[in-house]
Amino acid sequence: MAQNENEDRVIDHGFEVEQHHDNHEQQHQQKGTRLLKEEEASVEKVFKHLLVPTWQNQLTLRAFVVSFFLSVLFSFIVMKLNLTTGIIPSLNVSAGLLGFFFVKTWTKFLEKSDMLKQPFTRQENTVIQTCVVASSGIAFSGGFGSYLFGMSKHVADQSSDTSDFKNPNLGWIIAFLFVVSFLGLFSVVPLRKIMVIDFKLTYPSGTATAHLINSFHTPQGAKLAKKQVKVLGKFFSLSFLWGFFQWFYTASDGCGFQAFPSLGLKAFDNKFYFDFSALYIGVGMICPYIINISVLVGGILSWGVMWPLIKTREGHWYKDNLGDTNLQGIQGYRVFIAIAMILGDGLYNFVKVLTHTLLGLYNQIRNKQKAGALPIADQDSTSSPEAELSYDDQRRKQLFLKDQIPRWFAIGGYVAIASISTATLPHIFPQLKWYYIIVIYLIAPTLAFCNAYGCGLTDWSLASTYGKLAIFTIGAWAGASHGGVLASLAACGVMMNIVSTASDLMQDFKTGYLTLASPRSMFVSQIVGTAMGCVISPCVFWIFYKAFPDLGTHKSQYPAPYAIVYRNMAILGVQGFGSLPNNCLLLCYIFFGAAILINLIKDLVGKVGRFIPLPMAMAIPFYLGPYFAIDMCVGSLILFVWEKVDKTKADAFAPAVASGLICGDGIWTLPASILALFGVKPPICMKFLSRATNSRVDTFLGN
Repeated sequence: MAQNENEDRVIDHGFEVEQHHDNHEQQHQQKGTRLLKEEEASVEKVFKHLLVPTWQNQLTLRAFVVSFFLSVLFSFIVMKLNLTTGIIPSLNVSAGLLGFFFVKTWTKFLEKSDMLKQPFTRQENTVIQTCVVASSGIAFSGGFGSYLFGMSKHVADQSSDTSDFKNPNLGWIIAFLFVVSFLGLFSVVPLRKIMVIDFKLTYPSGTATAHLINSFHTPQGAKLAKKQVKVLGKFFSLSFLWGFFQWFYTASDGCGFQAFPSLGLKAFDNKFYFDFSALYIGVGMICPYIINISVLVGGILSWGVMWPLIKTREGHWYKDNLGDTNLQGIQGYRVFIAIAMILGDGLYNFVKVLTHTLLGLYNQIRNKQKAGALPIADQDSTSSPEAELSYDDQRRKQLFLKDQIPRWFAIGGYVAIASISTATLPHIFPQLKWYYIIVIYLIAPTLAFCNAYGCGLTDWSLASTYGKLAIFTIGAWAGASHGGVLASLAACGVMMNIVSTASDLMQDFKTGYLTLASPRSMFVSQIVGTAMGCVISPCVFWIFYKAFPDLGTHKSQYPAPYAIVYRNMAILGVQGFGSLPNNCLLLCYIFFGAAILINLIKDLVGKVGRFIPLPMAMAIPFYLGPYFAIDMCVGSLILFVWEKVDKTKADAFAPAVASGLICGDGIWTLPASILALFGVKPPICMKFLSRATNSRVDTFLGN
């Protein structure tokens, strides 16, 4: 900052000498004002009287016990979201709030019993947060609703290539996750100082989580957190009981409140109805308004306009009577146009974030060179970079650099795990040759860095985009005759896990930096959380897989939409476009281009761009239907009205209400799955019929 001020000075030396005294005085006045403001706004001065525990003391047994139970809870929630729509909101607020509540309750009980040896600190809270997010993150990056389940015969039977499949099995899934999920952590560890301190990347989610945790541990914040937990508990109970009540009316397919034709029977046939899902009302309250509107717009465009029009071309564009799930018929248009939009959006954002990353790096390096090249005469010694730092930044930097993770450990860890993985993966997937894996592992650290840097700038992880890149490159390399479909899906899993965990770890380092948690405790917590996730997530998926035999089918309550999408991407990568129905490729080109154009317009028009729908969100209902979008928009409407009536209360309690709705419905899935496993069926089927159909049914029953 001092460098830039000096560069901007008028070069006329006479004028500069006359102004020097005034400028010097002005600088001191500005600095005094700045320090006064920092004194008022300083976070670390609030905690100045508290000792920061050593990194070993931040890793407590109670933190990992609480993390385990919360990981199970959040794995169920993420798995249910994965297998229904694939839209997964940030659950950081819920994880931080519940972690704080459980350990605070634990320590209060021990304090009353005079058994408390170590108080609950914000560093320990950060460890819980990191562990839970790392563990439940495996439920997403593990591909249970996308590439991994896309390998199964269940999904293969719905695609154009039914020969290449591998059915899920608990043993190989856990082994696969253990050999691919840790590489991303070691790939970016040496860059933590560069990213967090030197480049000062914001990592918006990590920063928001840190502010949340810091606020919990102030007296006022603790009181608010207690109220928030009460609200969360109340809506958790309501959501759980509502799920239990609904279960009684779902004796077979097409029964229950989720089959309520709230907008009429014709609209219901085109997937337009409110399905009374507390989960998606909660998701709608957490997701930004534009996401919810985008999903609804996508649903109206596809199921309200396009599919009814394409159905009129039955017999011309595709054969008659192929059924609703045949990819040679209407289903092909739904799936492949959705893929085209997802790929167009992904490509645009990949190029955009990569450009941001390269420009950001160039500017950082150029500024460093300038700062080091020209010392400025008569510069006030207090304007050195260290003196320019606020009290908070000095304190945070000091503690962040205190506990180093040796570079040899990170590089050695990466090489060791990559070697084990290269030897192991061909035994799990014979189609994935060892030389494919070596190429991925040589490229992966660069892509992991790009993803972590881009995430720090934009808060947007492109893990799934890098995964799709692996699908097309490895699929084309392997070819159809050498099991290219399975090889490309497995390669997608390897790439997604590396880049996803890398950006997650860097977010956690940012959170740790702002809460004075040690990088070592963050790294260990991420390792433990990832290990938990490698066991918990497959077990949770296995419960769904065994409890619901129709899992992954179009009419199931768990259609796993991205499984069929990812499998068909792999088939396209291997076989090309020959299997598409008539005019489908043309429509794919149009929507691919439209996705890029919409994103470009969003970025060019400035503030107005925030009102333009997002193509990626619009693509989701193309395959699934817009029913969940109506639930999400109801959540948005509740939040909008609440903010208009009482914005302060809405800001304070809306995340807690939404988290309660999501957690209650998500956890009801566990008893529902257990009941299904034991063959216990609901006693009642609630169905809705038209008047004419009802008359025919009555006549039939009368006879």
